[in-house]
Amino acid sequence: MSARSILLLALWAAGGAGLVPDAVAQQYPARPIRLIVAWAPGGAPDIFARIVGERLHAAIGQPVIVDNRPGATGNIGAEIAAKAPPDGHTIFNATLSLAISPGFYRKLPFDPVRSFAPVTMLASVPLILVVHPGLPVKSLAELIALAKSEPGRLNYASVGLGSPQHVSAELLQITGGGKLVHVPYKSGGAMATAVLSGEVQVSFVAIAPALPHVKAGRLRALAVTAAKRSPVVSEVPTFAEAGVSGFEVDNWNGILAPAGTPKRVIARLHAEIVKAASAPEVAERFARQGAEVRTSSPEQFSKIIKAEVAKWAKVVKAAGIKPQ
Repeated sequence: MSARSILLLALWAAGGAGLVPDAVAQQYPARPIRLIVAWAPGGAPDIFARIVGERLHAAIGQPVIVDNRPGATGNIGAEIAAKAPPDGHTIFNATLSLAISPGFYRKLPFDPVRSFAPVTMLASVPLILVVHPGLPVKSLAELIALAKSEPGRLNYASVGLGSPQHVSAELLQITGGGKLVHVPYKSGGAMATAVLSGEVQVSFVAIAPALPHVKAGRLRALAVTAAKRSPVVSEVPTFAEAGVSGFEVDNWNGILAPAGTPKRVIARLHAEIVKAASAPEVAERFARQGAEVRTSSPEQFSKIIKAEVAKWAKVVKAAGIKPQ
């Protein structure tokens, strides 16, 4: 073995221990990149990761392997990503759940700010508030009026404690009033089945999977959670347009690396991922999921995460939820 090979092996070992010298950054990428998704295959975060991964592979000449690690409302995948060697060969497609979790858990095995190095925002993903058509409401105002007149009568579904669906419903109760009962489910599929069957009456859901049911009359859409209307369901108003101010939820997706990843590696990832996301074909494929491509600088993404952590901590406190 040559002296150069021995040196590179030593540098690689140092990277695995969390000490990534500049020489390793210069060799980047030296092997396939693992892109962790904290949700099951087939959902929007998984789809976004695979779309961008395809183009990133073509740009850097190394395979991008999507590694689905679902569970604990995204916390399992986040922990794995946070504890990975900070050499740029493991990256993480984070969602809004990353910023929500600190409000629900006293002790997390990661910090959403300090444990990660932001690369770029990737997508803006609004939710849509739907009700079962058997519920006698045709607008957001009517839903709120019913929730106020009969507190505790209506159930809402989510995919678990601290999920975007959960906190969206809590924010609705804070901004609009009324009382809804939380019914968590173990998966998005189970949640969808419950809403479609009328087992629960209300839910916040992703636009793409809800759209066929809305068009077929199996669900009634009342409002989208974004600041502006979604082009996919342009007939559905925003919460502000429907009479509820101070309500906005963006279940964003964005790429992070473990904290300590060299700036040179972050800059390379940022440039290639932003370039990939800027392709018209990518925008079109994201739009099919009810999402809009939304990239940023690492610094901008860092500020967004910090602001979201603060926002949802206030919502959890105002809702009277005790951290576990």
